Amino acid sequence: MSDKNTAIIALAAALAAASVGCTAIPQSSVPAPAAQAAGRAPIDAPTPTPTPVPLPAGVFTLTGEMTQGGWLRGTAPVGTTRLTLNGEPVEVAADGQFLAAFDRDAGSIATLVSERSDGSRITKPLEISPRAWRIENINAARRADGPTEAFLARRLPELASIDASREMKTGATGWRESFVWPVKARISGLFGSQRIYRGEPGSYHSGIDIAPGAGAAYVAPADGVVVLAVEDFSLEGKLLIIDHGMGLNSAFLHSQELFVKKGDHVTQGQRLGLVGSSGRATGPHLHWSLKWKDARLDPLLFTGPMGDR
Repeated sequence: MSDKNTAIIALAAALAAASVGCTAIPQSSVPAPAAQAAGRAPIDAPTPTPTPVPLPAGVFTLTGEMTQGGWLRGTAPVGTTRLTLNGEPVEVAADGQFLAAFDRDAGSIATLVSERSDGSRITKPLEISPRAWRIENINAARRADGPTEAFLARRLPELASIDASREMKTGATGWRESFVWPVKARISGLFGSQRIYRGEPGSYHSGIDIAPGAGAAYVAPADGVVVLAVEDFSLEGKLLIIDHGMGLNSAFLHSQELFVKKGDHVTQGQRLGLVGSSGRATGPHLHWSLKWKDARLDPLLFTGPMGDR
């Protein structure tokens, strides 16, 4: 083919391309809106926030002793994500069960609040009945002398150890059980009893004293885990603390001998130790105290009268 024919063919091809507007445009230079309109790029739409599914009407089911030093067990309303008693958190088990309790000096009104997954709240007011404590008025001034430096140097680490043990979470489930007496005998000291020295109140008795005689065995009132077992604390002597779960724990003071050690899992009715008079005690007896978080509780309200069990 001659050079003249080749030039004519090239010119015809160029004119044909111009007539149909075949100008090549790189893909990257297509404006985003145009590409989206042409269906060639995804549209980034905001993800809608899911609307909470409304829950059925919820109620509390409760049982227990609604009084000072008392307790309650209950089931939280379905869908509860947070439970509080007077504004303080209450742990709820996977099955919705929970434990709460009332200090010796609790007020007459308490409030349970359930916050639920659909954003709703269920409020349950509770009436807490007062107790008539055994009060002894003493016509003498309360001793004014305080602890010595030597005593405090020993006592403060003991208190820190007691507090730390009560903060431990062991997963124990004894809080679900009906408690039994650790030992049955004469009650020599009642929970909540108090002396008033010429109008100035002394400390109230934080537990219950049982006097079966030195060497009598005592048992676990409910399942739990030993979180403290010590041989020689200044006031308590041989001291044992058992976690029952959900913030509830038992302490046993003045033992003559301990049969368990820290970390042991114990079952209701298992022998824990022998009654004695170690520490600051005027005679052999078992001092049994119960606490839920910071609230001091009456063991008698957990077991019922001694003759019943």
